[in-house]
Amino acid sequence: MLRFKLADDRSMRLLDSSDAGELFELIDANREYLARWMPFVGQTRGVADSLAFIGSARRQMAENRGVQMAVLSADRIIGVAGFHRVDWAAHSTSIGYWLAEEHQGAGTMTLAVSALLDHAFTALRLSRVEIRAGAENSRSRAIPERLGFHEGGLLRSAERIDARLIDHVIYEMTAERWQQLSASASRDALRA
Repeated sequence: MLRFKLADDRSMRLLDSSDAGELFELIDANREYLARWMPFVGQTRGVADSLAFIGSARRQMAENRGVQMAVLSADRIIGVAGFHRVDWAAHSTSIGYWLAEEHQGAGTMTLAVSALLDHAFTALRLSRVEIRAGAENSRSRAIPERLGFHEGGLLRSAERIDARLIDHVIYEMTAERWQQLSASASRDALRA
């Protein structure tokens, strides 16, 4: 079973159908906050919707097209992160993520995205990972910026959320760049 230890009591694991109630409760408790940036929130009206998402994520994993993982703190779900889809011909993927408002600011999602990058570039042997973040979503944009992604451009009116059209900033990371950044971070840790 795919699982990543992040730090302290934080980790990531595959979503399971038994998570549907907990996942829905988390989305519902953060509905107003998440709805500003996540189009799925308006379509998630009950546990059955979360169960359908988990079923879709499990099929995606079984078909080797991507993965969606629960982000955990003390074994409680606090968010979701994963690969939207893997393009095996291009050896690339994109990462998406969200985190409950009360759990932001502790570096959890930065650790989660870092673990996903390690997995993408080592286990999956991909060559490129992309993140698209709402241009005005400074918290979401801070993650790829903190991890050293290259800002690749702006997509205007890239996504509709309710009646709003939002622009996306595209961030790119290559396997070579991630290896260089990881080696540099390892050297810095040895010096500390």
